[in-house]
Amino acid sequence: MKRIALHWQILAALLLATLTAAAFRGMFAEGDPPAFVRGAMEFCKLVGDLFLRALKMIIIPLIVTSVVGGIAGLKDADGFGRLGLKTLGFYMSTGLLAILLGLFLVNTIQPGFGPDGAPNEAIRAAFDHKAGVTAGDMAAVEAASSNVPEGKGIWASISGIFRSMLPENVFGAAAVNDSVLGVLVFSLLFAVAVTRLPQEQSAPLRGFFIAASEAVGIIVHWIMAFAPIGVYALILPVVYQTGFGLFANLGKYIVTVVLALGIHLTITMPLVLAFVARVNPLKHFKAVKEAMIMAFSTSSSSATLPLTMECVRDRAGVSQRITSFTLPIGTSINTDGTALYECVAVMFVAQVMGVHMDFGQMFFVVVAALLTSVGIAGVPHASLVAILLILKNSGIQGAEAAVGVLLAVDRFLDMSRTAVNVFGDTCVAVLVARSEGEKLPIQG
Repeated sequence: MKRIALHWQILAALLLATLTAAAFRGMFAEGDPPAFVRGAMEFCKLVGDLFLRALKMIIIPLIVTSVVGGIAGLKDADGFGRLGLKTLGFYMSTGLLAILLGLFLVNTIQPGFGPDGAPNEAIRAAFDHKAGVTAGDMAAVEAASSNVPEGKGIWASISGIFRSMLPENVFGAAAVNDSVLGVLVFSLLFAVAVTRLPQEQSAPLRGFFIAASEAVGIIVHWIMAFAPIGVYALILPVVYQTGFGLFANLGKYIVTVVLALGIHLTITMPLVLAFVARVNPLKHFKAVKEAMIMAFSTSSSSATLPLTMECVRDRAGVSQRITSFTLPIGTSINTDGTALYECVAVMFVAQVMGVHMDFGQMFFVVVAALLTSVGIAGVPHASLVAILLILKNSGIQGAEAAVGVLLAVDRFLDMSRTAVNVFGDTCVAVLVARSEGEKLPIQG
């Protein structure tokens, strides 16, 4: 009997979790839910957390073994400077396209204004009184606000990325999944060093890391076998606990973000794939759909990395050399969806607060969104930090309260922009591969 494809299993888990949560909310809309419902939610949180932990557990071994095994297995490692510049250039270019799209739509739709063309007073009141915001939401905002650097503005926030590339203790960086960039840089340096060793010394090292990479791949397949269960357990408590009180007032804002993400996903990047990489966008979608569904389910680019690498390497046909180089970097610095979201959120808050943004201020928002989406990728609540940072540097008052209200309806938007982030990573891997002359099965 033919096994159901993984992406259909994950989609079924998403649908079943949503229906189960809706049923529970319908049956126990009034008062506290019974003990068995609370117990079910806690059990799902445990299972979902274990699934995410398993995915994050394998990230560092996957990066180290795939990078070292892939590069050290080559005869030489020439051209990696060129590869790095191409990767960074493509990531910055696609991020800029996403931000400009978000800026255009938020100024066209104007979600922060009411029907009369004036700032929306209902949303302004929600900002002022934090209507619908839970204590947990505000705790997250306060924690994020503590990470906003004082006095030196945007430029201080991006200096951390250069420091994270060269960690003082690579083992300490490996212990923190948000610090994968430093581990990646060390792995690249180590791999290049292995290629410089004499044959009798390099051969055992190459054999070890290639075999280790294969073993890690087997573990990834074991973990992915439980993906539908993990996704169900992750989504059920989220849908059950999410309130809908603010959705009516923030409807235009949510539509603006989702529309911008959708256009970037289905029009902008496919056009780039078709005319720059000369590949078939539909074939690429088909090759990476499982990674995108997983990214949407987990809201984590890092947790999706093992599956993303597998899809790009085994289905899109990108070489191990480029896959192991571009995708871990993308997890750390390429956040098209996040950068777009930051721009839309900042402009939305400015509209609600009645702050007119001239061309110079909008240019600052575009540059700040591009740089902060890179520079604070490893900071907890990175999107919150970036939005708070840009709002404060733009002189907009009430940033913490505004971000707290946005956070109350952020879960679905977070899932959506993570899927766009991962899709952007896969597109850049293909762009780099094609620029290096690789022939891919998704061409034509």
